[in-house]
Amino acid sequence: MKISINEQGLIYSIEDLTKEQARELSPTDKPSPLLTLYNSKLDTLYRPLSAEFNLPNNIIRLDYPNNSRAEIRVEPKDKYLKFTLVSLTNREDIEGVQWGSIHTNITNLFGEIIGVARDTSETVNYALGMLALDDNTLGGTSRTIGDAAPFQYVIHSPDSIQYPLPEELYEGQIFTLGGNGISDVAFYAHKEPYYRILYGNAAEIDDKGRISITYNSRDRTKKREVYFSLIPNMEANTPNHLQVEPLPGVDYIGSSVALWGSPDSTALMDVIQDIVLSEGLPYPTLDGKWVKDPAAYVPDAITSGGLYDSIISYTSRLGYKAISLYDQSFLRPDRGNGGCIDGKDFEKKPLKLTSGNLSHKEFAKMAAKYGITIGRTPITTSLAPGTKDASPIPSDSLCCQQVRLLANNISTTDTLILVNDPKYLDEIASWEGHAKNLNMVKIGKELIHYLGVSEDEPYRLLNVERGYWGTTPSEHKTNDTICKLQVTINYGYDGLIPNMQLQDRIAEYYADVSYINGLGYYDFDGQEFLFNNGQGYYSAKRFFGKMFDRAAQHGIPPIRFTGATLSEGSWHYQSIWNVGGGRIYMMWKLGNGEVRQARERILGM
Repeated sequence: MKISINEQGLIYSIEDLTKEQARELSPTDKPSPLLTLYNSKLDTLYRPLSAEFNLPNNIIRLDYPNNSRAEIRVEPKDKYLKFTLVSLTNREDIEGVQWGSIHTNITNLFGEIIGVARDTSETVNYALGMLALDDNTLGGTSRTIGDAAPFQYVIHSPDSIQYPLPEELYEGQIFTLGGNGISDVAFYAHKEPYYRILYGNAAEIDDKGRISITYNSRDRTKKREVYFSLIPNMEANTPNHLQVEPLPGVDYIGSSVALWGSPDSTALMDVIQDIVLSEGLPYPTLDGKWVKDPAAYVPDAITSGGLYDSIISYTSRLGYKAISLYDQSFLRPDRGNGGCIDGKDFEKKPLKLTSGNLSHKEFAKMAAKYGITIGRTPITTSLAPGTKDASPIPSDSLCCQQVRLLANNISTTDTLILVNDPKYLDEIASWEGHAKNLNMVKIGKELIHYLGVSEDEPYRLLNVERGYWGTTPSEHKTNDTICKLQVTINYGYDGLIPNMQLQDRIAEYYADVSYINGLGYYDFDGQEFLFNNGQGYYSAKRFFGKMFDRAAQHGIPPIRFTGATLSEGSWHYQSIWNVGGGRIYMMWKLGNGEVRQARERILGM
C-alpha cells in the first residue's frame, strides 16, 4: 500500500500495490483527513488546514483552524504504517482526536468492529483497514455517544447485481432493530442480505455504498455527561443521562493506529496477526493457535437437564474442547466468596452425576483427562442483591448515573426525601429495559427505591421505599451525597453496575474463579453491561485485559469466552460468539446467501 498526503494534511491517494498497475482506492471527491480534532462543546470536528513534514524525524505537523498543532510520528513497518499522536497544543476544548475517517471507493464487504473495507472479488482481492495499538484508541468516531456505537440495521448491498436494493431503500439507510427491544431473539427480524446489523462503527457506509474507516481516542481525565443507550431508537431502551467517571491518566496523547492494506485472502493471518504480534497486542491462543485463526475454531458442548453422566464422553467423541454448564444458574460476581464458588473446602457439590455429585473442581479434573475444559455463564459485572458489593452493605465504588445532594435531614423512617436538583431523576435507571424495580439511590450505606420526582419545589423523591435490598435504614444529614445508581436489567440479571476501579477487581475475580475451580470457559451474558459506565469499548478492553493479566499471573491458559456481544473492546480477547447458536446460525445464513457475513461476524472483520 502507498498513501499520499497533501499540504492540507489530507490523504488524497491510497494505492493498492499488489497489482501490476496500481489501483486507486481513495475516492476523488472525498480526501481523508489524517487526524481531526473533536470539540464536544461545539460538537465540531476540526480538519487540518496545513501539514508540514519533518522527514529526518518522521514527524508530520498538522495545524488546525482553532490554532491547535498536532505532531504525529510516522513509522513505516514491513506490513503497515504506524501513526502515533506525540503532542497537541491549544487542547483545552479538544475532548477527543479522530484518525480519519479514511474514505475508500470499496463497496463490497465491511467489518464495522475493527474497521475493514474488503473487496473479495477475484479480480481485486484487496482489503484496507486500521487497528488500534493502545487501549484508549477505539474503533469508531469521536461523536460516538458513550463510546459504544448503537446496535441497528444499515442498508448495504455487498453486490448490487446479485442483491439489488428495492426502490424504497438506499445505501447507508439506518433502521432500528426488530422486536420488542428486550428479547434479543426478536432483534433479528430481517433475513435479506442487504439488511446488515451493526455492532460498531469502525467502518461506515455512505450513500454510494463506499466504506470509510475511523478510530478515535478521548481525554477521559475530565468530567462529562452522555445521553446513552446501546439501542437508542427503541422505546424499551431510550437513553439515560449519565455522568461519566473521570479516569486519571487516560488521555489521547500517545494514541496510535496501524493503517494497513493487503490482499483480502491473506489479510487476517498475514497482516493483522503480524500487527498484533509486532505491537504486543493481546494474543490469546487455543491449543497453540491464535484465537482469530479460523483453524482454531471448534464448537462447544452445552449442558441441559442437570445430569452430567455422559457429557464428557459425548464431548470427547465429538472432538469438542469445552463444556458450557449452561443449565446451572447465573454465576454471580460475588467477591465475598474469594473465588471459591463451591466453598473454601469445595464442600458444595452442585454438579449432579448418578455416581455422586461433584464440585466444579472435581468435575473439571475429570474433563481435563480428555483435554476438555468446563465453564459457566456469568452475568458479567451485574452486582446482584445479596452479594458482597451490592447488599446488605453496598460498596462505595458503585457507578452513579447522577449525583445530587440531600436537602433535608432524614430519620430512619422518613420517606420525605428532598433533593437539591431534580434534573434527570425522573428517568428510570439504565438505558436497557428501564426496569422499575431497579430504580434506586444510595445514601451512605442505604439503598432507597423510588419512582419519580416532584415537579414543584421543594423537590422530593416519590414512592419511596427505605432499606431496599435488605440494607439498613439510617439517619442522613443535609448535603449528604445522593447517588442515583446505574443498574442492569431484570429477568434474572438484576444488579448494580460498578465504577471502573471496582470493575477492575471483578475482572480479577473471574480469573481467580477460573484458577481455583478449574474453569477455562465463560459465556458472559450481559456483556453489554461493560458499556453501562459510559466508557464503552475502553471499558471492555480494560475489563478483559485485567482478567487475562490475572489469569497469566495464576499460570493458567487464556480463558476462552463468548458472550452477549462482540465489540472492538473485546475483539482481541474473544474466541467465539454464540449469537444464533452455531450450526443453526450458519444454516440460517446459508439459506439467505450470507455465509460470508457469518464468517465476518465470527472473525470480527
